Amino acid sequence: MKDILKNSLADMVGYQKDAVVSKTIIDKKTGTVTLFSFDQGQSLSEHTAPFDALVQVLDGEAEIIVSGKPFHLKQGEIIVMPANKPHALKGIQQFKMLLTMIRS
Repeated sequence: MKDILKNSLADMVGYQKDAVVSKTIIDKKTGTVTLFSFDQGQSLSEHTAPFDALVQVLDGEAEIIVSGKPFHLKQGEIIVMPANKPHALKGIQQFKMLLTMIRS
Protein backbone atom coordinates (compact mmCIF):
# COMPACT_ATOMS: atom_id res chain seq x y z
CA MET A 1 0.00 0.00 0.00
CA LYS A 2 1.23 3.51 -0.79
CA ASP A 3 2.12 6.00 1.91
CA ILE A 4 -0.47 6.15 4.66
CA LEU A 5 -0.70 9.42 6.52
CA LYS A 6 -2.05 9.56 10.05
CA ASN A 7 -1.48 12.80 11.86
CA SER A 8 -3.20 15.87 13.29
CA LEU A 9 -3.58 18.30 10.38
CA ALA A 10 -3.02 21.38 12.52
CA ASP A 11 0.25 19.92 13.83
CA MET A 12 1.63 19.28 10.34
CA VAL A 13 2.39 22.94 9.61
CA GLY A 14 3.84 25.46 12.04
CA TYR A 15 3.54 29.21 12.42
CA GLN A 16 6.43 31.45 11.35
CA LYS A 17 6.72 35.11 12.32
CA ASP A 18 5.53 37.48 9.58
CA ALA A 19 5.00 34.61 7.12
CA VAL A 20 2.58 32.38 5.29
CA VAL A 21 3.70 28.73 5.30
CA SER A 22 2.30 25.99 3.06
CA LYS A 23 2.69 22.23 2.95
CA THR A 24 1.28 20.13 0.14
CA ILE A 25 -0.37 16.92 1.35
CA ILE A 26 -1.75 15.65 -1.98
CA ASP A 27 -0.86 16.86 -5.48
CA LYS A 28 -2.61 14.96 -8.27
CA LYS A 29 -3.97 15.80 -11.72
CA THR A 30 -7.46 15.66 -10.22
CA GLY A 31 -6.80 17.98 -7.29
CA THR A 32 -4.68 19.19 -4.42
CA VAL A 33 -4.84 19.30 -0.64
CA THR A 34 -2.61 21.91 0.97
CA LEU A 35 -2.11 23.05 4.56
CA PHE A 36 -1.39 26.71 5.27
CA SER A 37 -0.44 28.70 8.35
CA PHE A 38 -0.70 32.49 8.44
CA ASP A 39 0.88 34.69 11.07
CA GLN A 40 -1.43 37.42 12.36
CA GLY A 41 -1.94 40.07 9.69
CA GLN A 42 -0.43 37.97 6.89
CA SER A 43 -2.51 37.57 3.76
CA LEU A 44 -2.89 36.29 0.24
CA SER A 45 -3.88 39.10 -2.11
CA GLU A 46 -6.94 38.92 -4.30
CA HIS A 47 -6.71 36.31 -7.05
CA THR A 48 -8.85 33.77 -8.90
CA ALA A 49 -8.58 30.03 -9.45
CA PRO A 50 -10.07 28.01 -12.30
CA PHE A 51 -11.62 25.48 -9.89
CA ASP A 52 -13.80 25.55 -6.78
CA ALA A 53 -11.76 25.54 -3.59
CA LEU A 54 -12.85 24.46 -0.11
CA VAL A 55 -11.21 26.14 2.89
CA GLN A 56 -11.47 24.58 6.35
CA VAL A 57 -10.10 26.67 9.23
CA LEU A 58 -8.17 24.38 11.58
CA ASP A 59 -6.98 26.98 14.10
CA GLY A 60 -7.44 30.69 14.76
CA GLU A 61 -9.50 33.22 12.82
CA ALA A 62 -9.43 34.51 9.26
CA GLU A 63 -11.15 36.98 7.02
CA ILE A 64 -11.89 35.53 3.60
CA ILE A 65 -13.23 37.86 0.95
CA VAL A 66 -15.09 36.31 -1.99
CA SER A 67 -16.28 38.58 -4.81
CA GLY A 68 -15.89 41.61 -2.53
CA LYS A 69 -17.92 40.13 0.35
CA PRO A 70 -16.03 39.53 3.63
CA PHE A 71 -16.54 36.37 5.69
CA HIS A 72 -15.16 35.90 9.22
CA LEU A 73 -14.22 32.25 9.81
CA LYS A 74 -13.13 30.53 13.02
CA GLN A 75 -11.77 27.11 13.86
CA GLY A 76 -13.98 24.34 12.49
CA GLU A 77 -15.76 26.50 9.90
CA ILE A 78 -15.60 26.07 6.13
CA ILE A 79 -16.24 28.13 3.02
CA VAL A 80 -16.32 27.31 -0.68
CA MET A 81 -14.56 29.80 -2.93
CA PRO A 82 -16.22 29.36 -6.36
CA ALA A 83 -14.15 28.95 -9.51
CA ASN A 84 -13.21 32.15 -11.33
CA LYS A 85 -14.48 34.41 -8.52
CA PRO A 86 -11.92 36.78 -6.96
CA HIS A 87 -10.96 35.92 -3.40
CA ALA A 88 -8.41 36.96 -0.77
CA LEU A 89 -7.44 35.72 2.71
CA LYS A 90 -6.09 37.47 5.79
CA GLY A 91 -5.19 36.32 9.29
CA ILE A 92 -7.24 38.20 11.86
CA GLN A 93 -5.09 36.30 14.31
CA GLN A 94 -2.74 33.44 13.56
CA PHE A 95 -4.66 30.80 11.66
CA LYS A 96 -4.22 27.48 9.92
CA MET A 97 -6.33 26.18 7.07
CA LEU A 98 -6.73 23.17 4.85
CA LEU A 99 -7.30 24.05 1.18
CA THR A 100 -8.87 21.37 -1.02
CA MET A 101 -9.12 22.03 -4.74
CA ILE A 102 -10.75 19.49 -7.06
CA ARG A 103 -9.85 19.88 -10.72
CA SER A 104 -12.30 17.46 -12.29
